[in-house]
Amino acid sequence: MVEFFEHVAFETATEIEQLSRLAYELRENHNAILKHHGAENETALLQQIQTGEVAEHPAYEHYLAARILADTRETVRTTLAERLKEANRNEPTS
Repeated sequence: MVEFFEHVAFETATEIEQLSRLAYELRENHNAILKHHGAENETALLQQIQTGEVAEHPAYEHYLAARILADTRETVRTTLAERLKEANRNEPTS
């Protein structure tokens, strides 16, 4: 089996690695914020705020942070998918 990165330019491989790490860090920080409030997702945290289950501050700031992290992670994942497609197109056929 041929190694995936064997025919990928160093710069592209480095970018893929950095994007992968960033996506991981964004996910972990997102999960940590939600875990702090025992929420499964941003919608659940917002509902907790609206029902008074958790104090509005700093929970609303945490909600906003979780939303930003999730949105940023989705952007990073889209970019990563594009780079992986490019790398696959540039891979020589056997």
